[in-house]
Amino acid sequence: MSERAELEGRAALITGAAQGIGLAIAVELGRAGARVAICDLAANADQALEGLPPGSAYHHCDVTDAAAVERTVASVVERFGGLHLLVNNAGIAIDGLLLRFKAEQWERVLGVNLTGAFNCCKAAARHLLRARDQGRVVNISSVVGEAGNAGQAAYAASKAGLIGLTRTLALELAGRGVTVNAVAPGFIATQMTEEHVQGERRQRLLGSIPLGRMGAPEEVAAAVRFLCSPAAAYITGQVLRVNGGLYL
Repeated sequence: MSERAELEGRAALITGAAQGIGLAIAVELGRAGARVAICDLAANADQALEGLPPGSAYHHCDVTDAAAVERTVASVVERFGGLHLLVNNAGIAIDGLLLRFKAEQWERVLGVNLTGAFNCCKAAARHLLRARDQGRVVNISSVVGEAGNAGQAAYAASKAGLIGLTRTLALELAGRGVTVNAVAPGFIATQMTEEHVQGERRQRLLGSIPLGRMGAPEEVAAAVRFLCSPAAAYITGQVLRVNGGLYL
């Protein structure tokens, strides 16, 4: 099977894909032959589409807005004639110790990271079921969602919630051959990581990773591509860790 044929003809929607891990995933699925649509809150659509295959689509969409998500999914289905692959990557991190953390910060992180994924899964589900055994959902969780991390209660809870959502939807959608899995990256060299991991903290972190380095967005994208591929048709409800050995 050629590289282009692997996902040829399949329509993919990737959230939070204007940069970082999401953009790397969009590029990788495009290379595998998928028709790619991304959604994000980036202001410049042309910039967001740089590096993506010709014919890719950009949608300005806030995943916390269920009605906007419904419109985005409907637009993707109309443009591509269906929807086969959904990657829930949109996410934010607001750090802070519990005693100082504000309720609105908690609600914002859970709203984007967990409720946003729920909104996308709900809007896409009937289309994925029509795709039957070509239907795939991949939720981007985090090592923090499994291991926890001081100062990241909201982020850890949202990413742990994604794993619970993944396993439940895997059971609900399996009857039509649709698979639902999660990828749990460790510390990946992205703008978000650079903002939250600096100085001595960065050096301590690198010392705690058995492979001795941060991962690259392309390494996460390769894991997502595999889970979207025909080779992963018998894998569902699983968490694929891409963390350099940080959490085993």
